[in-house]
Amino acid sequence: MRKGILTVREQEVFELLVLNKSTKEIAEFLGISEKTVRNHISNAMQKLGVKGRAQAVVELLKLGEITID
Repeated sequence: MRKGILTVREQEVFELLVLNKSTKEIAEFLGISEKTVRNHISNAMQKLGVKGRAQAVVELLKLGEITID
């Protein structure tokens, strides 16, 4: 398994975003606060150099960091 750009948790958050889960649903599912979810999203977007969640998802798909099942 290759080393990815995202942390495991950031990847988990984006995999749930792709499944159309809300910030609140992601927080509940992962057992973390909504603020922590938003922080993970923000950190990932910063790493990718993008300005929005949708753009981040597109980049992560291109990089093979996440998949759509």
